Amino acid sequence: MPHSRLASPSATIGVLKRHGLYTRKSLGQHFLIDDNIVGRIIESAAIEPGEPVLEIGPGIGTLTDALLTAGANVVAVEYDTRLVPVLAELEAHSGSLSVVHADAVTVPTNRLVTPAGAVRALVANLPYAVAATVVLRFLEELPALERAVVMVQAEVAERMAADPGSKSYGAYTVKLALRATAGARFTVPRSCFLPPPRVDSAVIRLDRAERGLPVRLLTSAARAADAAFTQRRKTLRNSLAAGLGLAVSEASAMLEEAGIDGSLRAENLEVEQYIELGRVLQSRSS
Repeated sequence: MPHSRLASPSATIGVLKRHGLYTRKSLGQHFLIDDNIVGRIIESAAIEPGEPVLEIGPGIGTLTDALLTAGANVVAVEYDTRLVPVLAELEAHSGSLSVVHADAVTVPTNRLVTPAGAVRALVANLPYAVAATVVLRFLEELPALERAVVMVQAEVAERMAADPGSKSYGAYTVKLALRATAGARFTVPRSCFLPPPRVDSAVIRLDRAERGLPVRLLTSAARAADAAFTQRRKTLRNSLAAGLGLAVSEASAMLEEAGIDGSLRAENLEVEQYIELGRVLQSRSS
């Protein structure tokens, strides 16, 4: 039995033809047609029966169908008006699917609920143009969200899981790591999509990091990371000064208070050191 009834070239083409549709490059639409990949996503998400799940960019409902089969209670956000009637067919045959026609970047979070309660998992083949933004946004704004299993551009997955000192490690990595821990991931060949994309893809699992820190401190640490990476090739004392609009002497004093060598570069700091910087920044702002 397939994980999704729509995860094949013939089923996908059939749905598109029946509704007179075609893929839109402007929205980065590439429909997943490999049921093995769908199965691996569902396995990685470890859905519990009845669990509230958020899906972004469901398309024609390929992954949605598998989530419903796994027993999830799904709220799906679709931006493309043309696809809403397609999803309505799936919704009509399931008591566990709610479709929200909206932009995932701006949709009010109070619309992202299911009859089973607040969403606990984000499982999606994300639109690549907004993938990084959407993942961070929902980790920040949906406190009940415990984990995310998302398909993204392989390059974005590298940034999400990057280690300090690596080329991919940046402000986004730090801000994501303040909220979540990157776990298992696997690559997805271009041939698994219709039409094939021009970039490589990957599925990555993120689990919320239970740091027990106040939101205000996490926000300050994120601000420190943004400032530190404004001038990546410069020393921390200089990039922090530029990013925060401070004198170099003030930035040096901040770093000294946080116990951090100002001659290092932003990419050398661990997430915990950004938290210390955020603590100092917060104390100086209050």
